[in-house]
Amino acid sequence: KRTVMTSVYGVTFRGARDQILEKIIEKLEEKGLNTDELEEDIYNASNYLASVTMDVMGDLFKGARQTQNWLTECARLIASTGHPVAWVTPLGIPVIQPYRHKKLHSIRTVLQRISLAHEDDDLPIHKSRQVSAFPPNYVHSLDATHMLMSALEMNKRGLTFTAVHDSFWTHPCDIDKMNDVLRNSFVELYEKPLLQDLLKTWEVRFPDLDFPPLPDTGNMDISCVKDSPYFFQ
Repeated sequence: KRTVMTSVYGVTFRGARDQILEKIIEKLEEKGLNTDELEEDIYNASNYLASVTMDVMGDLFKGARQTQNWLTECARLIASTGHPVAWVTPLGIPVIQPYRHKKLHSIRTVLQRISLAHEDDDLPIHKSRQVSAFPPNYVHSLDATHMLMSALEMNKRGLTFTAVHDSFWTHPCDIDKMNDVLRNSFVELYEKPLLQDLLKTWEVRFPDLDFPPLPDTGNMDISCVKDSPYFFQ
């Protein structure tokens, strides 16, 4: 589950293997087994399961993988200009990735030498981090947008709402109403042409860049989320 969930955040084979290895060790220790004696078998099993999992995700989630690749390639083009990757969320909130190279200053004291890292917006961007971080950061910004849209609608209805990341709370008597708000807000958000709007803003800002074509859209009816009992629970 963890590997599938983190696939949209660019999990690598090594990351997938480590996640699976951690879970195997946890399960074996629950059974009272000595994992130190099984270290080589656990490592080999983790490698195998990670390989199978990554292959299956590529087959089952082709649309998600295409979108992730598109976001990555666009970020690579933008970073090549020396500018940080930036975008505006559907609620109009600007986001600018802060990843830049740090400038080290060495300070000699009586006892030792200390290195301090200086961060400033005038320093060159960290291109590889700008690229690798963009797909997960973009997804997180949409998650945050859904949370804010839900909060605004709950406030409009005079209902109590509290949230931490993707955990949403209200009074027990209002759970059904909150469930309705969460689903309607989600559909409202993802019915928007999000990638098309994102591309338009970049084309205006970077007219000299040749961005790749948008990934193909699927045929899922997003409104079916409204009838999904396990969308949020």
